[in-house]
Amino acid sequence: MDLQRTKDDVLRQYVNKIYESIIKEEREMEERSDDEENEERDDLVEVKDTNQMNKSVVGLWNVQPVNTDSARTTDTEENGAKKREREDATTQEPEEKGTKRKTKKQKVSSEDRTPTSSITLSELGGIDDVISQVLDVIVMPMAKSEIYEHIGTDIPRGVLLHGPPGCGKTMLANAIANALKLPFISISAPSVVSGMSGESEKKLREIFDEAKTLAPCLVFIDEIDAITPKRESVQREMERRIVAQLLTCMDSMSMEQTGGNPVMIIGATNRPDAIDPALRRGGRFDAEISMSVPDQLSREKILRTIASKLRLEGDFDFKKLAKSTPGYVAADLQALVSAAGARAIKRIFRDLPAISNNNDQMDLDDDQQPPVDPVTKFLTNHPEPLSEEQLEPLAVTFADFMEALPAVQPSSKREGFTTVPDVTWNDVGAMKAIREELDFTIVKPIQEPEMFNDLGISGHSGVLLWGPPGCGKTLIAKAVANESQANFISVRGPELLNKFVGESERAVRQVFVRARASVPCVIFFDELDALVPKRDDVNSEASSRVVNTLLTELDGVGDRTGIYVIGATNRRDMVDPAMIRPGRLDKQLYVELPTADERAEILKTVTRNSPLDPSVDLIAIAHDERARNFSGADLQSLSKEATVCALKSALALKKQDPQSVSSAISVSTADFEKAFSKIKPSVSDSERLKYKLMNEQDND
Repeated sequence: MDLQRTKDDVLRQYVNKIYESIIKEEREMEERSDDEENEERDDLVEVKDTNQMNKSVVGLWNVQPVNTDSARTTDTEENGAKKREREDATTQEPEEKGTKRKTKKQKVSSEDRTPTSSITLSELGGIDDVISQVLDVIVMPMAKSEIYEHIGTDIPRGVLLHGPPGCGKTMLANAIANALKLPFISISAPSVVSGMSGESEKKLREIFDEAKTLAPCLVFIDEIDAITPKRESVQREMERRIVAQLLTCMDSMSMEQTGGNPVMIIGATNRPDAIDPALRRGGRFDAEISMSVPDQLSREKILRTIASKLRLEGDFDFKKLAKSTPGYVAADLQALVSAAGARAIKRIFRDLPAISNNNDQMDLDDDQQPPVDPVTKFLTNHPEPLSEEQLEPLAVTFADFMEALPAVQPSSKREGFTTVPDVTWNDVGAMKAIREELDFTIVKPIQEPEMFNDLGISGHSGVLLWGPPGCGKTLIAKAVANESQANFISVRGPELLNKFVGESERAVRQVFVRARASVPCVIFFDELDALVPKRDDVNSEASSRVVNTLLTELDGVGDRTGIYVIGATNRRDMVDPAMIRPGRLDKQLYVELPTADERAEILKTVTRNSPLDPSVDLIAIAHDERARNFSGADLQSLSKEATVCALKSALALKKQDPQSVSSAISVSTADFEKAFSKIKPSVSDSERLKYKLMNEQDND
């Protein structure tokens, strides 16, 4: 009994302390509310964080243990004192307290919501189509809402900007705000998420309540996909509540509820398919604006806009620079300009001391001086600010941009999204017939779309390259993309397959989503037979779903304008027949083993950078019987092995007599003979006959 009484006493003391803390907290809140009534108020509403009470309660539960021996003796006195204090607290000035509670309001925020960016829509280059859509669905409704109200048309409530990272979505939103000169509430979606239950929803309500107060205004939610995942796929209930709260908040932004002043919600994401479908309907995000990877003409405009602030020197070929930057988005081009500026500064550090005064020149010419970094040398020689005469000749040159190109990798390439390859037709030996077919099928529709549109025809939807391994199918696909200056996505069939249900189909859809954001684009599926095997021969339901997904995408359920598909396989008989019907991969090109003359042409191509001895006869090597079944890859291996043999011979000779070997090493006919003994053809006579018969059956 004594132990139970002791526990009750300790618990009673804890409860009394907690109750006392709550009374004290209420008093402090009322005092602060009374002080706030005397302060100047702005128009922005900000809710005070009331989580302190929870923290106080948690802190009180962490107090040190109480001495139980004295607990019972002091309990009566303490309880009496606490009771008197509570009575005093509840009876003290009841009328004044009631008045305070009636007049208590939320704390007013003094945060400035005027647009902070000075960029304008006219300063955004290369996105003329996007700006035209922005003017129609955002600028016009917000600037002249009375027109919409007069004719009875609803103003769009939200617009979703989507496109690859770095294409300028955030910058466009800032330019819109600057153009309208309206209050601009810009938030990052991840900053809304809180660990406390209910805090995330509360932040959203505060943001939209502030928007109602500031209306007309713009609300910009960057990376909106972070708080709007598809509710059927999320695991935590909090994520569902955040999505539901955002839907409710957007529904409350009607003109009737904002006092006739429009509020426009602008969302930005690079993953539009990850957003809950309930947001992408009328009354919420009424319009969607896609910002794709810029083409060559758009890149030229963007470069001219960015470089307009630079001090340029000499002939500046923006067209050539734009052609050298395929796959670059606006952020990548901005990084290129910055890298070119850094190159120019380094060049200035290196060159400027050469035109400095005589004392500096003497220091530079002193051979006794240890090597010094150019920047250190420059700072030592020029401790004072440069004069106008010294600054006048300094500028960024076109050479600085070309030197900076290798250092700036486009963001799409860092994500595994291949840009235009550096393979040209000059790197492809022979195969003239194949090249002509692909030139008309893919290259010309991209280069001359007006001619095809005027005649009402389009290029083939897709091309299937099939034949023995090593014949250059992948090389041809890369050369086609380079020749047409289209973006290039290379996909190896097996890498899209995933053991988790639905992931393989999602990966296939994602390939086409990327392609649609990078028009014109060539998608190359290597080892296609692994991705789309015959459904009759496949026991796995997952493989059938992958085939169905790819067939659906090829049928153009999504927009396929400007998207060209090239497939390559060694086993055409293993590919599902539905893939090669008209409208899909309807153009089939057989890439056979090269003839003797074609082998000679391929050898000339692969050895053009090799130091061949004048006695080497490439035509004779190509007509050699041992090279009869050699593919293009085999001939390249033969050339490489011959070069390695020449190097080994030179190293062995140098080891015996270091003075006997000259610096120039050449590949001789003997080296090719050694290479023939090591390199064997990839295709046997029986396999070559099988491919030949299969091709003849197609032609019959």
